[in-house]
Amino acid sequence: MRNMKWKQAIEQVLRDAGAAMHYTEIAEAIISRGLRTDVGATPAATVSATIAIDMSNANSNFVRVGRGEYTLKDALSLVARHPRPKDEKEVQAPQPESLEEPAGIINAFGMYWRRDFVIWNSNPKILGQQQQGARTVNFSEQVGLYLLNDSREVVYVGRATDQRLGKRLYQHTLDRLNGRRDRFSWFGLLRVTDDGKLVGVDFASLSADTLTATMEALLIEGLEPSQNRKRGDDFRAVEYLQVRDPELDRKAQAALFEDLRAKLGL
Repeated sequence: MRNMKWKQAIEQVLRDAGAAMHYTEIAEAIISRGLRTDVGATPAATVSATIAIDMSNANSNFVRVGRGEYTLKDALSLVARHPRPKDEKEVQAPQPESLEEPAGIINAFGMYWRRDFVIWNSNPKILGQQQQGARTVNFSEQVGLYLLNDSREVVYVGRATDQRLGKRLYQHTLDRLNGRRDRFSWFGLLRVTDDGKLVGVDFASLSADTLTATMEALLIEGLEPSQNRKRGDDFRAVEYLQVRDPELDRKAQAALFEDLRAKLGL
């Protein structure tokens, strides 16, 4: 399997695409094509940072054509020499480059994660990944807000601060809500590093507009009101996909083996 440098892999994907791509799509392509053997826990963020750093050099071949969307200068030159027909959408002109804006208060979140994908104890593993192939992250120590859902609606809203997310969710397996929920959603304040660790963020510089927009987005994401057609302005947190605890599979295999032994009288 190849293990290209990040910059080389990004250039390869964009060159093959022949068009602008969002940095999350670039990361997905790198993973699916096996251009790198280790993509860390935050491949999309790594792609964005790699491009931004390279673009600080005057001779960079990357160009930003939209929010989070990039292409190669070579590709733009080719389009300029061979313009599209009038009835086709024109390529957006390059915009001045800037680093991607911070996510705000909420830096990571997970929606409608399955309760039965977790082994519940006082220190459960709340596992997720940014995208398929990325390093798995344990969100048990995440700080923020969470929702408990049954098959129809949100049944409880809670917060995880001194007691972190995993501990708070475990407590609900022991209380009156135990039989009323089968999924949960969470919104975390701690950001994820490339090696899969959770770290704090300095919120001192956040504006009132950012705070208000985040609260609006949380309500829209969690409650899904029928008349809202978008998440809310400036909600740029990274969504993580749930990963089933592999220990569940090992336990299921062990139980099956014991059942076969019993049936065979061994």
